[in-house]
Parts: sequence; structure tokens; C-alpha cells
Amino acid sequence: RWQKIFMFPLWSKMAVFWNKMFLTIIVLLIVLFLDAVREVRKYSSVHVNEKAANVNSSAFDHIQMKLFRSQRNLYLSGFSLFLWLVLRRTVTLLTQLAKEMASHAALETQVNDATEAAKKYMAENERLQEALSGKGVGKKKESTDATEEKLKEEVEHLKAELQKTSDAFHKAKTEVATVKKQSEGLRKEYDHLMKEFEQLQQNLNQAEDKKDL
Repeated sequence: RWQKIFMFPLWSKMAVFWNKMFLTIIVLLIVLFLDAVREVRKYSSVHVNEKAANVNSSAFDHIQMKLFRSQRNLYLSGFSLFLWLVLRRTVTLLTQLAKEMASHAALETQVNDATEAAKKYMAENERLQEALSGKGVGKKKESTDATEEKLKEEVEHLKAELQKTSDAFHKAKTEVATVKKQSEGLRKEYDHLMKEFEQLQQNLNQAEDKKDL
């Protein structure tokens, strides 16, 4: 299924656009993350100074709200950046896996064809050995032996290529499974953080409602 999807000609046309969009979003997320880090450091220092100075509660709550929002932005931008990198890696591995599967099937076809050709030539060699006699027998036998040896080498080479492609296929498949597990764990952690964020937001709204009363 993935092989059919990623072998569409449309993907090759969108490759340049996809790479530019990916780099643009990465730069944007990095800028947002660094800005969130700066805001957290800024309001953390102000929060400590205001708390030590024992200023009025409204100003302290306002700074605390700013600090909470900057921390929220830090978590969101950081997880978005990480998940975007995981998504990029997943798409790359799926593309490599589809290509390896196609190469694996092509090598299997070549090995089968070469094996059939070798069997055919070996059968012809046996018939020639039985039919020929005299002086020409030795020379023709050497020629057929050389052909047979060449075919055997070709079959061994194709088998080695098939084994190499099969190993790469299994490796890519293992990496895809690992990335999927990591993505699932990150999704659960993200959901947990969002629940905590909603709970903190509700507490903050309740505190602001009490102040308004």
C-alpha cells in the first residue's frame, strides 16, 4: 500500500516544495521556541523579584499569569518542533521502505530468471556432452564449463544483492516500528501535558473570577 502511494509521480513534483516548507516550518518553530525560552527567563526573574518585594497582589498575579503563558508557549513550541522532526523522519523511513521493497522484488525476479537460465544452459551442456565426441569435444566442453561458471557467478552475485537488500528492508522496517512507538509515547505525553494545561487554565480562570467578585 505504501509502495503504491509513494510511487505516485505527484510526490516527485512536490518534493522541492515539501523540502522548502519543512525548512520554513522548522525555522519558524525554532524562533518560537527561543522566544518562549526568553519570555520564561524574563518573567521568572521578575516573578522572583516581585515576590521578594511584597508588592500588591494584582501586580503579582499579572506577572504570574504572564509567566504561566510563557511556559505554556515553551511547552507547545518545543513539542511541536520535536513532533515535526519525528514526522519528517517517519515519512523518510516510509519512503525508503517502499523503495527497498520495490528493489527487493526486482532482485528476486532477476535471481529467478538467472536461475532458470542457468538450469537451461546446464541442460544444454549435458546434451552437448552426450552428443559430441572426438577432438572437438574437449574444446566445446571447456566453453560450456566457462559459460556454466559465469552463470554460477552471476547467480551468486544476484543472491548477495538480494540478501543485502533484504537486510536493508528489515532494518528500515525496524526503524519505522521504533519511530511509531516513540510517536505514540510522545502523543500520550502531549495529551497528558494538555490535560494539565487545561486544569491549570481552569484554576487560573477560577482565581481571576474570584478576584473580579
